[in-house]
Amino acid sequence: MNGQEHEPFVVRAGGEIDLDTAPTLRRALAAALASHREVVLDLSEVTFMDCAGLGALVQACDQADRRGRRLILRGAGRCVVRLLELTGLRRRLVLES
Repeated sequence: MNGQEHEPFVVRAGGEIDLDTAPTLRRALAAALASHREVVLDLSEVTFMDCAGLGALVQACDQADRRGRRLILRGAGRCVVRLLELTGLRRRLVLES
């Protein structure tokens, strides 16, 4: 095994995660979780997220749980964190600053 197998795989999202962009994020997270034990979703450049984005996060979290993987959200801004808190998802997802 090489050192990269122990490094988390980073998926970066930016701008708005909405009905138009959530499917792309969903596919990227599914592919990353299929082949990596730990996936970090970098949300530091996200300016908006709606229910479609939340759905992508829930699906990815479910996939990670089923496969024994770890999904970490990093750099979520105030608007995203607030949305996660309002929906109760803050308790289910791992958030890093």
